Amino acid sequence: MIEILKEFPDNVVAISCEGQVTKEDYEGIFVPAILNALKRHAKIRLLYKISASFTGYDPGAIWEDMKIGVEYPTRWERAAVVTDIDWIVQTVRLFGFLIPCPTKVFSPSEESQATAWIVDAN
Repeated sequence: MIEILKEFPDNVVAISCEGQVTKEDYEGIFVPAILNALKRHAKIRLLYKISASFTGYDPGAIWEDMKIGVEYPTRWERAAVVTDIDWIVQTVRLFGFLIPCPTKVFSPSEESQATAWIVDAN
């Protein structure tokens, strides 16, 4: 399940994931939020919180995630991933060179630093 987090600047798409994330979550929630932000801004930022209750992605969700990133490679300004799920931390670190913007991984105890980094004007 994906939930859009409110109270962020207009150029930030902030989401929280828990349980199983499906293709429908991406198509119905995540992708529309990204496309709406891209209509308003030349570049956008992403705060991606993954809770300890996260159980995984459906194959269709993985495809939608890769597709949205590849379709707009120059429109991403930065991304913050907040999680303590080891395989996600390792995947982001291992394949970070494929992500089209500066990306940092933060532990849940560092969520305030992740938020500060993602909303910082610099």
